Amino acid sequence: MKISVIGGGPAGMYFSILVKKALPQVEINIYEQNNITDSFGFGVVFSDETLSEFLTKDAQSYELIRSKFAYWDNLDIARDEETVRITGNGFCGCSRKTLLELLAKRCLEEKVNIHSQHRIEDLSSLHDSDLIIAADGINSLIRAKMQDDFETTLITKKNRFVWMGSTKPLDAFTYFFKNTAYGPFVAHSYQYEEGKSTWVIETTEEAFQKAGFVVDDEQGTKKKLEHIFEKELAGHPLLTNKSHWRNFPLVTNKKWYKDNVILLGDAVASAHFSIGSGTKLAMEEAIALASSVIQHEGDVKKIFSHYEETFRPRVESIQNAANISMAWFEAMDRHIKQEDFMTFAFDVMSRSRKVTYENQALRDKSFTEKVLKAFNQRNNNPSEKSPAFTPFKLREMRLHNRIVMSAMGQYSADNGLVNDWHLMHYGARATAGVGLIMTEMCAIEERGRITPKCAGIYTDEQAESWKRIVDFVHENSESKISIQIGHSGRKGSLERKWQGSFAVLEEDSWPLISADVMPFAAGYHIPHAIGKKEMEVLVEQFSIAATRADKAGFDMIELSACHGMLLASFLSPLSNKRQDDFGGSLVNRMKFPLQVFKGIRSVVDSRKPISIKISAEDWKEGGNTIEEAIEIAKKFKEAGVDLISVSSGGTVVDQESKEGPMWQVPLADAIKHDASIPVMAMGQFTTIDQINTTLLANRADLIALGKALLVNPSFVLQSAAYEKEQLNGQVPGPYQVGIAQLYKNQAWTRNEFEKMKIALKPQSHK
Repeated sequence: MKISVIGGGPAGMYFSILVKKALPQVEINIYEQNNITDSFGFGVVFSDETLSEFLTKDAQSYELIRSKFAYWDNLDIARDEETVRITGNGFCGCSRKTLLELLAKRCLEEKVNIHSQHRIEDLSSLHDSDLIIAADGINSLIRAKMQDDFETTLITKKNRFVWMGSTKPLDAFTYFFKNTAYGPFVAHSYQYEEGKSTWVIETTEEAFQKAGFVVDDEQGTKKKLEHIFEKELAGHPLLTNKSHWRNFPLVTNKKWYKDNVILLGDAVASAHFSIGSGTKLAMEEAIALASSVIQHEGDVKKIFSHYEETFRPRVESIQNAANISMAWFEAMDRHIKQEDFMTFAFDVMSRSRKVTYENQALRDKSFTEKVLKAFNQRNNNPSEKSPAFTPFKLREMRLHNRIVMSAMGQYSADNGLVNDWHLMHYGARATAGVGLIMTEMCAIEERGRITPKCAGIYTDEQAESWKRIVDFVHENSESKISIQIGHSGRKGSLERKWQGSFAVLEEDSWPLISADVMPFAAGYHIPHAIGKKEMEVLVEQFSIAATRADKAGFDMIELSACHGMLLASFLSPLSNKRQDDFGGSLVNRMKFPLQVFKGIRSVVDSRKPISIKISAEDWKEGGNTIEEAIEIAKKFKEAGVDLISVSSGGTVVDQESKEGPMWQVPLADAIKHDASIPVMAMGQFTTIDQINTTLLANRADLIALGKALLVNPSFVLQSAAYEKEQLNGQVPGPYQVGIAQLYKNQAWTRNEFEKMKIALKPQSHK
């Protein structure tokens, strides 16, 4: 077998070493357009986990790297005059030039052929190769020439960064955050060898422009940044090496190989430097591809398919975490303003959602104790309580904890009347300790139902059926209960989900209304675009529904303006193409939803809060983004809204969202801080640790759970026991006999879980 590797970076060389070591009969040639040890930049970073992988795959390479690296276990976060040290973070820094030299040495030892200053522009020159590995970096020439085959996407991200070095010694990986007159700057800094440290300095586009930087003016950049980081550099200079300002290129490829050519390293996927070195990911990819070559020697199709099938999930997971981290830094002008420094530091540490409160506590309990203390001081809590179990107040409604049951359609009502199913459904969650119950969306008129089995509040009889449930919740629990009122708009007249996944009703359908005449999707009923007179009628219907809800005793009312329903159809430009005063600009698109809200606020007891649920992102080009959502939140705040429930999507059927644990939290975070209003976050929360992490980082005020509470009504009770929080009489009398056993079980579960986490922690390579 003959293998040609294009690109003599760490990925290409490490792949070659591993394959040649296992299969010495294979001929491997590396073609590098520069000298093999030419390096742009300074240091690279490896975690303890990656070092362990190096040790198992090639002990000689590991020992060479280990002999040259600078190791640290500490991480410092500094913001202007404040600094906190966080322990338990095992990483090493190594000079990129040294790494290339060490890997080149190993290549020669294993008899890999290296061809320096040999640029491959035409793959026909490698026609006799069985495998061609395109490892030619983030600006891969091979990928560019075959981008249609690989279905490449390259997105230039917003922030500017410059890769520099310094003689400043550092004994910890350090984030130096600086507030300046131009805007925020951050230096991602670490020592990679004695007397040398890497300084990747990042800033926003606005700050870059205000400061007057020039992309390729190394000396001008050096001078300005030495002034900005004067205190942190402590008299040491910044060093340059082709240190030009860049924007990070986000590279993805739908296909990783074509015929006998496969992408490797930065050529296949780029990972933002804020979660470590892209070199780390590239070398992990090299390990995976080498393993596939060794396992399926000679069978190119099996080699490539096995590599992609087994390692693509890992790459996508790392890249997703890197993208979340990158987005955090793109919005650092928001985050850096966190008033409490410990909250800010925890926000930094947990930004990618990979680090949570619990696993951070296992690394450095003293740090998380400071973070928890800051949270309780900020919220005037008398004790060091678990964040989820601290109270929260909106107007005169006081919640005994911050866990909310999200609005989830039950599609089980008869003529809009809720029944015993709903009493069981809501009552079970209330008696199990949920802080706030959100009902399913209740239609304000018959046409406003999604399905024939949807609940309503457009008659007095329906209100009475709801009052039975409200009274039960108040009499048998400490929970509060809020009704969500709304109108399905163009998403009505459908079958129940489990009867046909919201298929269009063929019989007994009803006419639909919306902001415009566009159906939700092909095959859906075409709605009627309502006029001003109909809007006035609907405002009155919403107000009457709110009056009924108020009299029924609900503690809060939420207005549904999300997921493509009637009010949401006005807010989004994807569903609102009107040419009158209710279409076009965002100000115009908000007019009708604001009229509805003001009508509700005018008839509801002023002591009761009103929230609004919005889709903060349409996840479709041309739709609303978080920037519009912030403006929407500001306008509703001005009108008197007390809380924004932050969801997303549902506007169009072909949206492109990236879901995962806590996936909508960044949207809530942005609205909370930029609109200065309390928010409720939602989006695949499954553990109390995720809830506490979000609250401690000050990204939301309340957390709504949907499916997690559907399958586990006792989630809150179990979580309280897990957190060792006493419920102080919040458990109904008939259930109290089981509480002692619950606390024992959860204590055992937590102990076992923590032992497992400790056992899985990578060994230190200090």
